[in-house]
Amino acid sequence: AEIHHSKLINSVDCCVDEALCGLVRASGGLALLKGHRVMLRSDLDSLKGKVGLLSGGGSGHEPAHGGYIGAGMLSAAVAGGVFASPPPASILAAILTLHQAGASGVLLIVKNYTGDRLNFGLAAEQARNQGVAVDMVIVAEDCAFDQPSKAGRRGLCGTVFIHKLAGALAEEGCLLDQIVSKMKEVLKGIGTLGVSLSPCSVPGCRPSFDLPPGAMELGLGIHGEPGIKRSKVASADEVVKTMIDHMTNPDSQSHLPLKSGDSVVLCVNNLGALSCLEMAVVTRAAITCLESRGVVVARVMSGPFMTSLEMAGVSLTLMKVNPETLRLFDSKTSAPAWPNLSTAAVSGRNCITEAPVMITRPQDDKHSKVLNKICSTLLEKQEELNSLDRASGDGDCGNTHAQAARAVEEWLQDHVVPGCPGQLLSVLAGLVEEKMGGSSGALYSLFLTAAAGHVTEGKTNGAAWAAAVHAGTQAMRRYGGADPGDRTMLDALCPAADELMRLTTAPPAGQMVVLHAAVEKAAAGAEATRDLTARAGRASYIAAERVTLPDPGAVAVAAMLRAVVETLAEQK
Repeated sequence: AEIHHSKLINSVDCCVDEALCGLVRASGGLALLKGHRVMLRSDLDSLKGKVGLLSGGGSGHEPAHGGYIGAGMLSAAVAGGVFASPPPASILAAILTLHQAGASGVLLIVKNYTGDRLNFGLAAEQARNQGVAVDMVIVAEDCAFDQPSKAGRRGLCGTVFIHKLAGALAEEGCLLDQIVSKMKEVLKGIGTLGVSLSPCSVPGCRPSFDLPPGAMELGLGIHGEPGIKRSKVASADEVVKTMIDHMTNPDSQSHLPLKSGDSVVLCVNNLGALSCLEMAVVTRAAITCLESRGVVVARVMSGPFMTSLEMAGVSLTLMKVNPETLRLFDSKTSAPAWPNLSTAAVSGRNCITEAPVMITRPQDDKHSKVLNKICSTLLEKQEELNSLDRASGDGDCGNTHAQAARAVEEWLQDHVVPGCPGQLLSVLAGLVEEKMGGSSGALYSLFLTAAAGHVTEGKTNGAAWAAAVHAGTQAMRRYGGADPGDRTMLDALCPAADELMRLTTAPPAGQMVVLHAAVEKAAAGAEATRDLTARAGRASYIAAERVTLPDPGAVAVAAMLRAVVETLAEQK
């Protein structure tokens, strides 16, 4: 058995009908015409006295054409099988439905393919015989061929622009013949060119052509037919430049005349399987390329508008515009597949917002680095501490620590850090007391105040710092009324403080080892609070069996200690 490209469908035979059903079910503005593959506006009565718009073609180009049904765009769309022209009987049924709904006339918007021209043409003739005012606009805006054959240029994604402009005119009550003549004028200024990195495969069939890896096909259509030339895949910028050069090359009979100063709407159309990331890169390249030629890009639409199943490619459509065309383009529509675009001009818009300027003073001293690291650590852990606190407290532990961190950061911006550690600890004690609030603010303030007296000008060695931490811890115990094992910050602090006492005897070379050991003791102490019952602090009011997470205060202390030691280790 031949291997076919897998498709996420139920069966080849029913995929088109099921897809139509899916689109209609999902869109409140759409309905299906019984017995036909025809989608209609669900509010047909609003057509009374206005021109109805009908388009259609093979399936496989979704969201075209059903996605463009709505006020201000199409009134109905007829679908054929995959890449197959719809039958004349269904086209006629659609025309007559619009006529019976009170439409003053019906405009057929047809892509320039022989099958579509024949079938829509036949239905138009039959409808005229029944007294319906019908006219046809044929879209043939493909720029691929230098010398188009007798069949003429293909109709591609530019068709969507015609849906939009004709739909806006019809909504305003414009007459059928006026819409036709205006669209013929607009069509002279529309061009499309496609490029693809892969073929596509119709459900149940092999891929439509073979494209080796690393090759790309330029100028292909939307029915899986190959293009005009094959080349190696280049960068997005180069591919886009090649496309726009080809589209606007005056030596080609199917080129779009484009000169500096012209205004255009650009459509970057995903042929089905490019990622959104690639699409955005191509969009940037196209805008840049056009602007470098002096072309004013008025609007850009980027996305899948007329696809070719799962082809990994993109087409560019350019439409020359004047203020009136832009007005019609910008007018509102309820069609589900029309993008929600800004009416701001693309070219000439400043799209950069200045980033806030940070006031920084050169501070390379050890103290400010350590403090900054503590602050950033607490800000990073804000959410983690809050969620730990939600389990056993009021859920604001992270916020109170972050508040203190921001207060210290602000202070660091405008102050020189005192050289004396004792002075620094006293300043921090004041800041924390004022800005942190709560019992944790008071506890930290107690710790810092008690510690400050032990690290004065002359005494800043390891032994002095060990004594300072010990004194701070004792003050917390004395005034806070908690002990190790009560599930508080002391469960991290006490083991670390005990470990730091080894600094009194450690040789200078061994001090970092003691510091790292203290960090691990604090971390282990915090982790062990998972199994402790709270006997002090707010958590002591919570049912014990409910809490299986570590204590947030202990986690905060362990994190701060780690921040200090890691910063000191970097500076060794």
